[in-house]
Amino acid sequence: MAPRANIFLTGAAAAAALMLAAPASAETLRGALLEAYQTNPTLNAARAGQRANDENVPLTLADGRPSVSVTGFYNENVRTSANSFTAPARNTGAQADVTLPIYQGGTVRNRIRAARERVEAGQADLRSTEANLFTNVVAAYLDVISNRNIVELNSNQVRVLDTNLQATSDRFEIGDLTRTDVAQAEARLSTARANLDTAQAELAAAEENYLRLVGEWPEELEPPPPLPELPATPDAAEDIAIVHNPDLLSAQRNAEAARRDIAAARGSRLPTLEAFARGNYNNFLDTLGGPLGNQFVQEETTATVGVRATLPIYQGGRPAAQVRRAQAQRTQAMETVIATERAVVADVRAAFSRYRATLQVIDATETAVDANALALEGVRAENSVGLRTILDILNAEQELLNSQVDLVTARRNAYVAGFNLLAAMGKAEAQDLGLDGGALYDPNVNYERVDDQWFDWNDDPRPVTQSTRTVDNPQRVVTNPEN
Repeated sequence: MAPRANIFLTGAAAAAALMLAAPASAETLRGALLEAYQTNPTLNAARAGQRANDENVPLTLADGRPSVSVTGFYNENVRTSANSFTAPARNTGAQADVTLPIYQGGTVRNRIRAARERVEAGQADLRSTEANLFTNVVAAYLDVISNRNIVELNSNQVRVLDTNLQATSDRFEIGDLTRTDVAQAEARLSTARANLDTAQAELAAAEENYLRLVGEWPEELEPPPPLPELPATPDAAEDIAIVHNPDLLSAQRNAEAARRDIAAARGSRLPTLEAFARGNYNNFLDTLGGPLGNQFVQEETTATVGVRATLPIYQGGRPAAQVRRAQAQRTQAMETVIATERAVVADVRAAFSRYRATLQVIDATETAVDANALALEGVRAENSVGLRTILDILNAEQELLNSQVDLVTARRNAYVAGFNLLAAMGKAEAQDLGLDGGALYDPNVNYERVDDQWFDWNDDPRPVTQSTRTVDNPQRVVTNPEN
């Protein structure tokens, strides 16, 4: 597969990193994606499932390969016929059988091709799992940043309103304001504190979700890098998705595998041909012939080779039922391709629309923030000369806070929407993101490793987990000692 463009090293987009600045030593989005790529249990489980899927190819290949078996035995004839005077009292021996399939009606050949198609489908499913994980990690990363910004904005609002309440109380003491003004300032401060508590709860949930996906506690997070220049039209995005979307590729491969299943089912009605060889060794332990045993050979070796042909005549209707079932499953798979294509087109166009809309929301909320900041300055100035009330100031401060929160949320939504568009187009996987930190996981490596395995004792090492456990995370213990 040709290398893809690194989306974290390409041109900027309007929804790029617009969050608050972070220290130079902070965690990066690329680092979070790499950590999830290596230690997320959902992705690691999907990789293990694909390795199990790979084994379906050697399993079907084994049906077309020779089979060899050896049987040993020992018989003690505790009761023999009264008319048999030469029957042995005991004997031991061994039998070796070799069978070589020559023709099996095309069943094995088509089952092998179907298994290979399903391997490709599984690899596409693995790509989809990877892209979905990265999409969730990006959202979680941006959620932590935006929620921390919102907590900071609400904390600042509490400080401002607390100062306002002190000033209002002082002016009430000298008779410049009324008890109503003080009550209004107290009510706004209480509301701000409640909003701060809610924002802190949302932040805690975002941090825990980040830990669940990435496996590390989010310390200081850098602003995300710019997204690449996305398609200019929904049609252009759709064209890319039709070619690269992993869900659609998986459905297409499964449909092709179902076509092979029909041919394999039809093969069960055709003749089969196999070659065989058999060798036997018997030792009667000097008991053959009874009193006349010295007249008999006590050891014998025989060998047989031949060709066996089998022509099915009637199988109770089983082959036709198998063909009809395979045909129905083929129809189901073909319809699934169309359904998946519809979903991909809808997802791409919806993601494109959301992304463009969020860019417009950013422009609008930036204007609102500037206007509300200017309005607050004006209201405070007018209040100083008696033209505005304390309530006017409180309202202006709340409007500014609301627009600032909306701007943080809009910037988060724009970046996530842009990444969702990349994922829908099939351009949000490890190769696309240019993740550093070692070789990327290539499912084809395991497939090629097991594809030509023929030895019965080529087991893999004992299974071990690769993912990290949340309860063992030391940063979480330090950051959340109560948990």
